[in-house]
Amino acid sequence: MTLRNKKILGCTLLGAFLLVAAFASPLLAQNAVSLPSLKIALEQADKPQQVSVLLQILFLLTVLSLAPAILVMTTSFTRLAVVFSMVRQAMGTQNMPPNQIMIGLALLLTFFLMTPVYQRIHTDALRPYLDEEISQEEALKKALDPMREFMFKQTRKKDLSLFINISKTKKPDTLEEIPTTVLISSFVISELKTAFEIGFLIYIPFLVIDMVVASVLLSMGMMMLPPFMVSLPFKLMLFVLVDGWHLLVGSMIKSFA
Repeated sequence: MTLRNKKILGCTLLGAFLLVAAFASPLLAQNAVSLPSLKIALEQADKPQQVSVLLQILFLLTVLSLAPAILVMTTSFTRLAVVFSMVRQAMGTQNMPPNQIMIGLALLLTFFLMTPVYQRIHTDALRPYLDEEISQEEALKKALDPMREFMFKQTRKKDLSLFINISKTKKPDTLEEIPTTVLISSFVISELKTAFEIGFLIYIPFLVIDMVVASVLLSMGMMMLPPFMVSLPFKLMLFVLVDGWHLLVGSMIKSFA
């Protein structure tokens, strides 16, 4: 295409664009869509109850934003997620099962294990509060009691003493005097320690298989063959033959008894 033809084509396209714009402008002006206006303002409250309702809504939104952290830090999810991840690493299956499946399984087992606690919260705190039988402060206290009881059963005294000393809290005479923040922190590190202990026991049989396979390959002079490629089928076969998921899930649930 010559330079003259390019100029003619460019002028033609520009003229067509201007012609379409000229005819479309009146139509767009006639069919203009009116958008709703959005106003954000602070108005004077006529009653103290209005301020209280706004504060409750703000508190509820804050709790919802922190719900994932609360679920992880105050339930059995931490131990389950860490152990399942260590099982996958011990078998050497890389990303199989996928993270979504492992997290989903941990969440389902968490809800299964925490059902008695949530039922107590619903019976002792939520239902009476909705029926206006107890106040909000009393409902929060009764909802917190089952969670504290669950965490106390899984928390080591040594971990409680550590955070009590760090927070410089007065030595409590009863469990009710221990602050919830101290309890949650102690519960988390206790769960991590328990999870690593379980993971260590799970690693042992798979480690033995890796050592045996590596020794056999070395004795055969096959040093260029990666041992994990040979040991992986044997580890999978061992896990399937002993019904590993059944034993693992059953043992994890019993560990919270």
